[in-house]
Amino acid sequence: MMKHIHVAAAVIIKNDKVFAAQRNNSGELALKWEFPGGKLEVDESGEEAVIREIMEELASTVSVVKKIETVNYEYSSFKITMDAYLCTLIKGNLPISEHLDSRWFTASELYTVDWAAADIPIVDKVYTMLREQYEC
Repeated sequence: MMKHIHVAAAVIIKNDKVFAAQRNNSGELALKWEFPGGKLEVDESGEEAVIREIMEELASTVSVVKKIETVNYEYSSFKITMDAYLCTLIKGNLPISEHLDSRWFTASELYTVDWAAADIPIVDKVYTMLREQYEC
C-alpha cells in the first residue's frame, strides 16, 4: 500500500508577493519549489500544523487568514493531501534552514520556477489572487 501523508502549506502574501521555498536535493521532489509547511501531527488541525511548521522551519510567526484549497495528488512513491492556507506574516523574516533557496514571487514570476506537482493548483489560485489584488 502506498504511503499517504497529510500536510499543511502556508501561502504567505506580503506587498503583492508570495513566499515560496526550494526543496533540498534529495527524494522524489528534489529541488522543486513549494509553499512551506509540513505534516500534520496526531490530533493537530491544518491551521495548527502550518503555524507550528513555519515556526520550526522558518523561525517566523504566521496567522492563518483562511483555507484556500485542498489538493490530493499521487506521486510515484506516495500520496499527498495538502491543505493550503492563506497566512499573514506576524513576526520574523522567514530565514531558511531546511530549504536550498527562497524567494518572494510576483504573479508574473510564479511560473518561472519548477514547482512540486501538488503545489501547482495552489500556484494557479495564488496567481489569480495576486492578479485580482493588483488590479483593484
